[in-house]
Amino acid sequence: MDLDLIVSNVLNPPILFFFLGMIAVLIKSDLEIPPPIPKLFSLYLLLAIGFKGGVELVKSGISQEVILTMAAAILMACVVPVYSFFILKIKLDSYNAAAIAATYGSISAVTFITASSFLSQLGIAFDGYMVAALALMESPAIIVGLILVSLFTAAEKAEKGENREFAWEEVLREAFLNSSVFLLVGSLIIGCLTGERGWHVLSPFTQDMFYGVLTFFLMDMGLVAAKRIKDLQKTGIFLIAFAILMPILNSGVGIAIAKLISMSQGDALLFAVLCASASYIAVPAAMRLTVPEANPSLYVSTALAVTFPFNIIVGIPLYMYVINLFWATT
Repeated sequence: MDLDLIVSNVLNPPILFFFLGMIAVLIKSDLEIPPPIPKLFSLYLLLAIGFKGGVELVKSGISQEVILTMAAAILMACVVPVYSFFILKIKLDSYNAAAIAATYGSISAVTFITASSFLSQLGIAFDGYMVAALALMESPAIIVGLILVSLFTAAEKAEKGENREFAWEEVLREAFLNSSVFLLVGSLIIGCLTGERGWHVLSPFTQDMFYGVLTFFLMDMGLVAAKRIKDLQKTGIFLIAFAILMPILNSGVGIAIAKLISMSQGDALLFAVLCASASYIAVPAAMRLTVPEANPSLYVSTALAVTFPFNIIVGIPLYMYVINLFWATT
């Protein structure tokens, strides 16, 4: 693999501040960001990327390429939890396997934003409608995960004389109306409605401030990820290996689909990153509500302490290298 890609990614200021956050925990510094602020940063990043995506979607219009990309996004969000579940069932019970599978079927918006920054740094163009794919991939994995729990625990519950039903109304509400999905989709729609005029009005807020906020947010993610590393001592080598190998597998499938439907290199990377990332916000919140039998330290620590750092440090340049190889042959 081209080491220049890794160096270029690692020397990106937001990534370096991610390391700074991790180092702060490891050397027991008292560095911390007050709890309400990371939530605000998260909401800001979703608003900015959603709004920009809406503006770009108006420019590109609804073409066959857009429709194929959206269909591929939904397909991956539904399929990844299924095969992840059966891999995890080798070592885990149905509750934990389904919760982790749903986590890996969904996406990490911050990983997507980091990949967008990486492309901008390399001067590689990508389409704004990829944000719509991001929005579409957030929720289906939650539904699929809960269906898997319902199917594979029915016999166990019957033997124990239990008949716990999922509150599907709450499940659907959490899947489609949680703050991340709602703000992302809402911002996308507002971007579509206001177009270039709206972009010029908000650009000092949504563009000029963007990388500063991303830097602070990734530093906080470094703090949180380093603290979560301790939880991995309870998971054993199986889940650590899963958290590294599954993104590679999923990105490979995503790159193959991107090649099949003729995405550009920039869009292919973003799609691969969406397929390879794991949710550490929306899905864990839904799983805590609907599958209390699952252990949160398993599905949160694997996604946040292993897969997230792997993707933003090694995964993104690795996927870009593979894409360059495949696209260079055409």
